[in-house]
Amino acid sequence: MERVCLVHYHEIGLKGKNRSTFENRLLANINHALKGSGEFRARRISGHLLVEPQDGFASSAMAEAISRIPGVARVSLAYRCEQDESAYCEAAIRALGEVNDTWDSFKVHARRSSTNYEKHTLEMNQIVGSALCAAFPQKKVIMHGPDITVVVHAVQGDVYVYADTGPGVGGLPVGTAGKVVSLFSSGFDSPVATWMLGRRGAICIPVHFSGRPMTSDTSEWLCMDIVEALAPSGVVGRMYVIPFGEKQREISLAVPQSLRIIMYRRVMFAVAERIASIEGAKALVTGESLGQVASQTLENISVVNEMVSMPVLRPLIGSDKQEIMKRAEELGTYAISSQDAPDCCTLFMPRRPETHARLEEVHKAWDLFDHGGIIEDLVNNLEYVDFDQCPSYKPPRTLRARHKELLPAYSV
Repeated sequence: MERVCLVHYHEIGLKGKNRSTFENRLLANINHALKGSGEFRARRISGHLLVEPQDGFASSAMAEAISRIPGVARVSLAYRCEQDESAYCEAAIRALGEVNDTWDSFKVHARRSSTNYEKHTLEMNQIVGSALCAAFPQKKVIMHGPDITVVVHAVQGDVYVYADTGPGVGGLPVGTAGKVVSLFSSGFDSPVATWMLGRRGAICIPVHFSGRPMTSDTSEWLCMDIVEALAPSGVVGRMYVIPFGEKQREISLAVPQSLRIIMYRRVMFAVAERIASIEGAKALVTGESLGQVASQTLENISVVNEMVSMPVLRPLIGSDKQEIMKRAEELGTYAISSQDAPDCCTLFMPRRPETHARLEEVHKAWDLFDHGGIIEDLVNNLEYVDFDQCPSYKPPRTLRARHKELLPAYSV
């Protein structure tokens, strides 16, 4: 009797003729995420994906790793056996016996799909239920709201039996929704926003604007640590680093103090859009939450948005800080983001930033410095770090041709 991981999905099951494309992408992501976890085989079966370790014993650690991959709704540690009453009754007793002792009631839920097994689900429920009542006489059978549900699923010549099932992150497989470029910092918000787009199937390309050389490179290393923390989800293929300190100083000397942040962000958006064009990305992503800081009022968001022609996605726009920090804890980025590091967000900040910028004043300030030259210099001097966590990411040929002399600034 083998123990396997039965992978359940939700949204993929709603797809039509292209459903197999989503299943195959999720299979590839699972194979990549489980590299180094020993020999295993991952394949499609009717309505599910199946991960079979070579040693025949799937561990809870393997199930946990799979559950963090976007596209996975649930992972069940299941026993696989023949379509034989005694075999699947024994599997059910074993599966229920492995559950902790805090439960008092159970029920059996039998299913059949893509199988020619002759017994009806009602018969299977009765057979397995009788066996479990005999094995656990002190426990009660409750049909509505039991503590534990034992699932007996006959599919394609086998029966899968499980009581241990855990939630996944849901969403769609990374690599099924194209690329996005994310404005990325070492704070709480932008890593969460990046992950949320990855969870919807997008390949995420973080762009970090560093205060270097006016500040240390600490924020860059923290961003790399955050990307590594997101590795189980496989959402990031490459991170770009833009040394922005000198250009910030140039801007700060030329424009009214209250409009500095808006000028910085307009330049950031323009550079990010250039990188998106190089990468073939279709949208920008930010971690903005409405009204959280001065740059995130509706007026200021509007005058910054003017800089780009592609969509700007803001998945956190209606979230408060507590919600964002809670999600960061779940993702494993909270402790990293809690560390204080100087970056471009803390450099040359005005004492009283404008919160309700007017477009005419912004345009006048924009013409006070060589914004075109600054944007071009920043793009020409970008640096990048590649991460081996997103199997569907392909680096752009345009970048290699244009910056063939540029080596990655860091190694992972």
